[in-house]
Amino acid sequence: MLFRRVSQAPPAVAVLLLTALALAGCDSGPDTDASPSGGPSVLVPGNPGEPNRTLSAQDAAEQRAEDDTPNGADVAYARMMIAHHEQALEMTRLAPERAGSEAVRRLAERISAAQGPEIYAMTSWLKTIGKSPTAEGHDHHTMPGMATEAQLARLREAKGAAFDHLFLTLMITHHEGAITMATDVKAQGNSVVVEEMADDVIAQQTSEITRMRRMR
Repeated sequence: MLFRRVSQAPPAVAVLLLTALALAGCDSGPDTDASPSGGPSVLVPGNPGEPNRTLSAQDAAEQRAEDDTPNGADVAYARMMIAHHEQALEMTRLAPERAGSEAVRRLAERISAAQGPEIYAMTSWLKTIGKSPTAEGHDHHTMPGMATEAQLARLREAKGAAFDHLFLTLMITHHEGAITMATDVKAQGNSVVVEEMADDVIAQQTSEITRMRRMR
């Protein structure tokens, strides 16, 4: 539409308009936030003693696909999540005898059926890369969402509706902690296998949190 109007203007006006358009195009500098190949850039930490690098999102993804060697964050996540899941199983084992609601018993069965195999998968993965499934000197009770010994003692003593309410309250917090850990390793880890495990935890436990909140 602009060029049709220019052609209808007097020759001198048309020249001035075209000159202004050309100068405006020359004045637009490069986007300093974009990567050389276009799109957003990604800051990639360098190896010890080396500077960080800036890569395009595509180059960063390709580099990770070529080298997804597990780092310390991946190993720590697997070890901590094993202990985290084990506490969840400890809680679910109480439900058959102490829960007042059949819905809570079924929920406990689903949690146990999902997290048992996940413990096995993470343990097997750690052994595959030559790492022990447990870390010496780590206080697992500092992990997000973990129930305290006092809370577990109360759960063991509760029965019926009181058990149901406490179980759901503790398990919601427990699941939220697992999601926090999974989200952290997706940002800090390097292993594709661990990232896939973390994705499964986030998807499954987010769904279960929604279900448990409706049950309280």
